[in-house]
Amino acid sequence: MVQTLLERAQLWLSVQIRRINIRQLTFILAIVIGLVAGGVTCIFEWLLGLIKHGLTSWFAVEQIGWLYLVYPAVGIILATLFVRLVIKDDISEGVTKVLKAMSTDSSVIKPHNCYSSVVGGALTIGFGGSVGPEAPIVLTGAAIGSNIGRLMKLNYRNMTLMLACGVAAALSAIFKAPITGVIFVMEILLLDMSMTAIIPLIISSVTAVTLTFVVRGFEPMLSADLPPLTLSHIPIYTILAVLCGLMCYYFTSVNFRIKARFGRLKTQWGKWLVGGVALGVLIILFPALYGEGYGVFHDFMRGDIGAVFNNSPLYRFQGMELVVVAYLLGIMFFKVVAMAVTNAAGGVGGTFAPSLFVGAFMGAIVAYVCNTWLGMELSIAAFSLVGMAGIMSGVMKAPLTAVFLIAEISSAYQLFVPLMLVSCVSYVIDRYLEPDSIYTKTLRKKGQLLTHDKDQAVSVILSIKELIETDILSVGEYDTLGDMVVKVIPHTKRNIFPVLSEEKKLLGVIEFDRLRKDMFDQTKYPNSVKRYMNTPPDIIHINESATSVLEKFEQTGAWNLPVVDKNDCYLGFLSKSNILTAYREKLREMTQE
Repeated sequence: MVQTLLERAQLWLSVQIRRINIRQLTFILAIVIGLVAGGVTCIFEWLLGLIKHGLTSWFAVEQIGWLYLVYPAVGIILATLFVRLVIKDDISEGVTKVLKAMSTDSSVIKPHNCYSSVVGGALTIGFGGSVGPEAPIVLTGAAIGSNIGRLMKLNYRNMTLMLACGVAAALSAIFKAPITGVIFVMEILLLDMSMTAIIPLIISSVTAVTLTFVVRGFEPMLSADLPPLTLSHIPIYTILAVLCGLMCYYFTSVNFRIKARFGRLKTQWGKWLVGGVALGVLIILFPALYGEGYGVFHDFMRGDIGAVFNNSPLYRFQGMELVVVAYLLGIMFFKVVAMAVTNAAGGVGGTFAPSLFVGAFMGAIVAYVCNTWLGMELSIAAFSLVGMAGIMSGVMKAPLTAVFLIAEISSAYQLFVPLMLVSCVSYVIDRYLEPDSIYTKTLRKKGQLLTHDKDQAVSVILSIKELIETDILSVGEYDTLGDMVVKVIPHTKRNIFPVLSEEKKLLGVIEFDRLRKDMFDQTKYPNSVKRYMNTPPDIIHINESATSVLEKFEQTGAWNLPVVDKNDCYLGFLSKSNILTAYREKLREMTQE
C-alpha cells in the first residue's frame, strides 16, 4: 500500500516537473535546498551547543579546567571512529572537498555527507577540537544541493548550481548573513555568474536565513556599541592590515607543515596520541583555544580582554599589562597550531572560524597595545572585527566575503572603510607571499582546481580515464612479423600496435607504415617485432591531469599516445581527437543555460 502511494507520488511529481521549464525548476529547488540546509544547520548548532555546554558549563572561571587535557582527544577519537567505522569515507576539509567534487566528480557528492559532517564536526568541536563548524556545514549544504540535483537528473551546470545553492544556504544560516553566503559562492566556488545563476543563490540564502530567524531569533551573531569612524585611526588600521597579511602567510604555511608532519606518522594511534597530548596541553595553557572560540568574540565585543584568562593557570596575572600582551600573542599563534593538529589527528572541522579567531586577536592586540602604552583610545571591538576581515581575506583569498561577513554579523556598517582597507591590503600582501588560498593549494598541485579560465576549467573537469581506447590490439615482445601478419593485422582497423613485455609493461610502439614494405615478403616473417618498434614520443600516466596531457600532445605533435598505470603497465591509447571532442562537449555543457 505504502509502496503504491510512493510510486503514484513519484509519477505525479515527474509529470508536474515536465510542465515547467528548467529555470522555474531551479527556483523551486533553491527554496527546497534553502529549507533543508537551513534546518540541518540549526540542528548542527543545537547539537554542538549541547555537547559543549554539558562538558564545560560547570567549570569555575578561576580554576584550571584539568579535563581540558582529555576532552579534545576523546572528541577526535570518537569522530575518527565514526568516520572509519560508520561512514568509511573521508569527510575532512569540507570546502576543499566541495571544490574537488566540482572539478573531478561532476559536482556529485555522496549522500552520507548530508549528515556525516554534522555528526563528526559536533563531536570534534564540542569536545574542544580547535577548528570551525563552517567547513562541515558547507560540505553538508553542498551535499544536500548535489543530491537534490542528482535526484532531479540535472546536467553538470545545473547540478553545480544546486550544489552552490546548498553552500550559500548553509553559510548564510550559520552566520545569519545572506549576502555573505551568495558572495562566498561567487568568490570561492563558481566560475561564471549570470543573473540566471545568481537568483537561485539569493532565493536559497534568503530561505535558509528566514528559517534561522524563526528558530534562533533576529539578533546578529556579534553586536557591539562601536564609536564612529575617526580618520586619525586610519594609519593604525593600515598597520593592522600589514600585520594581518604577514599573519595570513604564517597561518597557511604552519597549517600545511603540521599536516605534513602528521602524515609521517604511520598509525592512527600515533596521530591520536600526539594530537591529543598537544591539544590537551595547549588548551590547559590557553583555554580560549577550546572549540571554535566564538565565546571569545563576544568578550572582545564588550572590550573584556581579561576573559581569555578564565580557567587559565595565569588567571591571577590578568592585571599585568606585559603578561596580557604575551598571553594574547600566545593564543593567536597557537590557535593555528591547535587547528592544524585537530584536523591532522583525525578531527572534523574547518579553517573558517580559526581565521576569524586569529584576526580578532590580532585586532585586539593592536588596540590594547595602542591604548595601554601609547595613550590612545581605540575600540577593541572595532579593531577585533576589522582584524577578522583582514585574516579571513588573506587566508581564504576572499576579500569581498570577509568585508560583507563582518558587516552582516555585527551590523557594523560604519566600519566599511577600514574593513575594505584592511581586507585589500592583507589580501595583496598574502597573495604575494602565497598565491593560493588554504582551500586551493593542494588542489592546484594535483591539477584539480577550477579557475575562471574556461580552457583551464574544462581541462580540469575532463576525465582521462573515460577517454582511454582499449580496442587496440597489442603484440608480445617475442612475437615475429609473421605472427602479426597472421594473428593481429587481419583483426584490426587500427594502424598502431603497442609492444608489451610478459609483465604487460609497454616496451614500444609499432606503426603500420613500418610494416608495409616487409609484410608481403614471407622471407621477412621470422623478423622480431622489436625490429619495427619505436619509442613513443611521450607516455601518459593514468592520474595525469588533462592540462598536462594536452601539453604533451602539443609538444610532441602526436595524435595518439600510450597510457600506463603507476607500475608502467600498458592500459590503452589516448587520441588527441577524442580529447578535443570531449573538450567541446564539456564546454557546451558548462556554458549552456
